[in-house]
Amino acid sequence: MTSPSTETADIAAWLAGHLNGRTAEELSTEFHQLLDAVRAHGKKGQLTITIVVDPPANGVDSAPMPIGVESALKAPKPTPVKSLYFLDDEGNPVREDPRQLAIEFRTAPAARDFKDA
Repeated sequence: MTSPSTETADIAAWLAGHLNGRTAEELSTEFHQLLDAVRAHGKKGQLTITIVVDPPANGVDSAPMPIGVESALKAPKPTPVKSLYFLDDEGNPVREDPRQLAIEFRTAPAARDFKDA
């Protein structure tokens, strides 16, 4: 096994060139989606970038190492609108309070004759 070089790779430069820049473009798009969602909903979000390195094939030192980049975007979403319901005797949600007495309404007759005061 050869010893690792003493000079380290610049991760930003490597990421920018990975897959001819396609990865950096995709990450930038996700980053801006995250920024827009945080601004729109006023909640925090998260973009996780993971670099996955597989060992060389068959354990051969000179074989290439597959390296990939994965991302997970957790953008905030709007708070769902809720509506109020009551539970009836069977446990079903209903709009009207089942404990409230119902008042029977009827239409009042239309007055056609007006009296002078």
